[in-house]
Amino acid sequence: MAETKLDQTWNLDTFFEGGSQSESFAAFVQELKTDIESFISALNTLSLPALPERLNQFADLSKRMRQASAYVSCLTAQDMADKKATQLQGQTQVLSASLNTADLQINQFLSNVPDPEWQNFLATDYGQEVRFPLEEGRLEAKEKLSIDKEKLISQLSVDGYHGWSQLYNTTVGQMGIEVELPDEGKRTVSVGQAANLLSSNNRDVREHVFERWEKAWTDVADFCSASINHIAGFRLNVYEQRGWDQVLKEPLKLNRMSQKTLDTMWEVITDYKSHLVSYLHKKAELLGVDKLTWADVDAPISNVEEKVSYEEACEFIVEQFSSFNPKMGTFAEHALGNRWVEAEDRAGKRPGGFCTSFPMSQESRIFMTFSGTASNISTLAHELGHAYHQHVMNDLNYLNQHYAMNVAETASTFAEQIVSDASIRTAESKERKLQLLEDKLQRAVAFFMNIHARFLFETRFYEERKNGSVSVERLNTLMEEAQKEAFCGELASYHPSFWESKLHFYITYVPFYNFPYTFGYMFSTGIYARAVEEGASFSDKYDALLCDTGSMTVEELALKHLGVNLEQRDFWEQACQQIVKDIDLFLELAE
Repeated sequence: MAETKLDQTWNLDTFFEGGSQSESFAAFVQELKTDIESFISALNTLSLPALPERLNQFADLSKRMRQASAYVSCLTAQDMADKKATQLQGQTQVLSASLNTADLQINQFLSNVPDPEWQNFLATDYGQEVRFPLEEGRLEAKEKLSIDKEKLISQLSVDGYHGWSQLYNTTVGQMGIEVELPDEGKRTVSVGQAANLLSSNNRDVREHVFERWEKAWTDVADFCSASINHIAGFRLNVYEQRGWDQVLKEPLKLNRMSQKTLDTMWEVITDYKSHLVSYLHKKAELLGVDKLTWADVDAPISNVEEKVSYEEACEFIVEQFSSFNPKMGTFAEHALGNRWVEAEDRAGKRPGGFCTSFPMSQESRIFMTFSGTASNISTLAHELGHAYHQHVMNDLNYLNQHYAMNVAETASTFAEQIVSDASIRTAESKERKLQLLEDKLQRAVAFFMNIHARFLFETRFYEERKNGSVSVERLNTLMEEAQKEAFCGELASYHPSFWESKLHFYITYVPFYNFPYTFGYMFSTGIYARAVEEGASFSDKYDALLCDTGSMTVEELALKHLGVNLEQRDFWEQACQQIVKDIDLFLELAE
């Protein structure tokens, strides 16, 4: 594959030609709007005998809605100055709210079916096939408000809730950060480009860019404060109306996991943080500083930054995926060769990376910015892991394809582990092995410490928000306190404005966009250890586990496929011990 020049821009024309000006997309959206309205009207006479037909119609509409939303998300990410794409995003959000209303009506109907009749329905072939999502919807309706009130919430959320998230994205897309670089002089970079510079191998560049980064976010602090406060306020008002007094009730429900599992995971991680502290000390020593600053945490330890081409990265990923599972390698080669990935390093793109699925086409699209670093290779593998997860589920009933964020991050992190370990194993020198191992441990720090800080901040912020709007100064204090606790006080400086720069705090479709990442990392680490132990025979078991992610809780998933209890410490400790092995090897090589 490396001999063939790969296009680093994705192909969206296979879905709808013409980008945000696409006439075919406009017609698609209009037809979808009409069909959703007709479907909602038909639900007024919903009966149990007609339920399978209506659910099949709902699945079809959901696929089409996902297709539209995915297309618009790609348009807004590839060019944040595309105002037409932003308008389309508003239109699809309105449609999504309408379809959500239909979902509410179906769930309300399910909750009112008498238990004997309900059990008879579940005993049918169709009932057995979609039992889990239907049972989930039935219980959800019983815990929510009346259908009229939930409809109102859904309709008001478009402008009173999701609108703040959209406005945040628009504002960030227009931000420019002026920096002065050794080889390029003064230039204005986007937020995404500045984020890449924060991991430069030149410490002077990192510190300079971080200083400019902090100033840029401080300049928009009042706007960010208004956004995060209104988003949280909307959620809390909805929770209060429903009688939900626990802020984590919704995110735990969405991730299909128990509070006990979450608490146990964080407890074990906290107990094992001392090992990461040893790593942070050694990294500071290698960088020639007494303590790491915030800008040092994600920095490479070598001044020699080895770059790889996009083609080389793709070839390596395909090779390593294939070594674990030939089907996974074939899939990755197809995705990379058919322009499923937007990787070009250019201004105007949204920061970060994501993978989104187009269920009608049974394809995915991956967004990132590739600059040739080891971290970029990991990101590409990570997002391909997401795409493979969806790929193995494509033939399931669409109602069973809705998996939660925490297990989605399991598949992506598992793919990342395959590639990271292969890179370390095949490194030609001790120095290169050390660099790659350090890059891998940066992710352990991210999941154990950085994301823990986000979780601590967001939990405490929501508790304070119950008593009214939280000021910029208080938000800065809450963030810095959370970072100091999560990093065990081991950094020389912190990032108090992180609550502004982290997009995840402003995502409205998924509350608490933090702990699922750590769950996915830990869960995948445990699965990866099992895969290494069992060898090639594990690949089919892995695919089977992925296929079940939309049909059971994480506790049920782990028990069925791994034989472990996630509410107990054993599994989490075994996963942590895998990470300790990496830390010990790093410390040994660094001597």
